[in-house]
Amino acid sequence: MMHTDRLIHGMKLLLDGAAVPVFKMRPRPFSPGYQTVKRRLIKSAVDRDMLRDGKNLPPGYGVAMDERVVEYPWLFARLSTNVGKMLDAGSTFNHDFLLERPPLRGADLTIMTLAPEKRCYWYNGYSYVFGDLRNTMFADHAFDTIASISTIEHIGLNNTMLYTGNPEDMESDENGFVPAVKEFRRILKPGGTCFISVPFGKRDNLGWYQVFDLGMIEKIVETFGPSSHQIDYFGYSSDGWSRGSAASLANATVYDVHTGKGWSTDRAASSRGVACLQLTA
Repeated sequence: MMHTDRLIHGMKLLLDGAAVPVFKMRPRPFSPGYQTVKRRLIKSAVDRDMLRDGKNLPPGYGVAMDERVVEYPWLFARLSTNVGKMLDAGSTFNHDFLLERPPLRGADLTIMTLAPEKRCYWYNGYSYVFGDLRNTMFADHAFDTIASISTIEHIGLNNTMLYTGNPEDMESDENGFVPAVKEFRRILKPGGTCFISVPFGKRDNLGWYQVFDLGMIEKIVETFGPSSHQIDYFGYSSDGWSRGSAASLANATVYDVHTGKGWSTDRAASSRGVACLQLTA
């Protein structure tokens, strides 16, 4: 029972890996081979420090891939070699291929999300906490580093669609992200760093998550009240992912795989714009 569904998960990865040649010939979001290609792309980008110091992505990077292929390399390029006591606010790092990479490997890392997931890595020394990020049980100034990757866009909306069966998690509060950002500020040490990424572009609410426009990005910064901050924008087109700007991505839309809304021949897997914020307390 220690390694929940490890065998089944391993078999799925093997089958997906076998489909990679087909995926490469005809890339389509979430088709067989997708997950393996995405993992390989992320690992390569992280290990090569691809987004260090404002570097751009190579042409054709991440065609038919979702925004994780830029979010993870962006964050790893900015993490200190010693993250100190770190919170993964949203459990987007709960994957072996990420946890085995420095500086996460062996880190004092707490992973918090709304409800338990099938796989966890507590036997490698990571802590797991379940609950609402708007009201955590952590003391003031508990963490040196907080990372919340593609999470706050779900807070306050209908999380019963994917993440929990609790009817209390069926909400419709578009401002739910605000108390979460306030909470991040409370539990972060002075001088600590908070990393946040969200879908960016044309304002939209899909029920289970929302797309942030520039006004909402500014609301994140205002709510957190950082001593300094930096925002990087990335956009998706049929040529893959590249750096962008708030202005160039103002009308970016998303593809919702659950409803088919936003599908296009550009083969976007999810967001066509993403904002990545680095906020210093």
